[in-house]
Amino acid sequence: MIRLDDLALFERAAALGSFSDAAREARLAPQQASAAVGRLERALDLRLFARSTRSLRLTAEGERYLPYAQEALAALREGRARLHGDGAQLSGLLRIAAPSDFGRHVLLPWLRDFHRAHPRLVLRLSFSDRIADVFRDPVDVAVRYGEPQDASFVALPLAPVNRRVLVAAPAYLAQRGRPAMLDDLAAHDCLPFLMRGRVYDRWVFIDADGQKRPVDVHGPLQSDDAEIVRRLAVAGEGIAYKSWLDVREDVLAGRLELLQGPWQGEPVPLSLVTAHRRQFLPAVQRLHALLRQRCDGLAPPTAG
Repeated sequence: MIRLDDLALFERAAALGSFSDAAREARLAPQQASAAVGRLERALDLRLFARSTRSLRLTAEGERYLPYAQEALAALREGRARLHGDGAQLSGLLRIAAPSDFGRHVLLPWLRDFHRAHPRLVLRLSFSDRIADVFRDPVDVAVRYGEPQDASFVALPLAPVNRRVLVAAPAYLAQRGRPAMLDDLAAHDCLPFLMRGRVYDRWVFIDADGQKRPVDVHGPLQSDDAEIVRRLAVAGEGIAYKSWLDVREDVLAGRLELLQGPWQGEPVPLSLVTAHRRQFLPAVQRLHALLRQRCDGLAPPTAG
């Protein structure tokens, strides 16, 4: 007899590559996770993991069995969610990952409204500029910028026409002037973003002919936190190249000004990402509907 808890621990240990991490996530002792996988292996009469003192990896049999385990667990979660989600009140746990600046600055108030509408639903929020892996990380959905690159997951559109914009504080522009052409950025302090130790100091624009135009920028202040980049821009420390959704409120309030010219910023559509269709449960459906509604009408301005 296969225990569902053992199956779930097998799935998480395979994703995390560690019995200890899977046990910690389930609030169990490491030996309990190891024992659970051992029971599953005995029930299947298969060796699912190759173990050593330093590593844990799936065997060939484990690789073949994992999709069946994931499908079975997803079907059970879907059944429970649909039974409990048919009424007005949602319940259970929904784990949401989002970029740091958009998450804290824009998304959080929307999620508070969502929670007030569904108070029995627990929302576990993770705001970080590290891109969440919806297959390996303990998240149900991820709000993500950029064109979907992986056809193996499901991307539900939220703001399909969003793009990056150049912005700076009025105080900075009063002191340093306003760049009229993209080449003028070389004479300005820009605010590059870092990810995984790499500095993104080549900003890509779309010129009047619809062609991509990369521009190398530099600046004395850099950060791996997109929220910090926005705050530095508001403080007058330089020019930022940010998602319109991140800076829209600052522009409307006059804290930042758009720097427009014969160019467009590169597209960065916003999507709600799930690992597969079986995770498009009632809670995810209602969250997607709310976020799509809130994003409607927030399209960036046209070039000028």
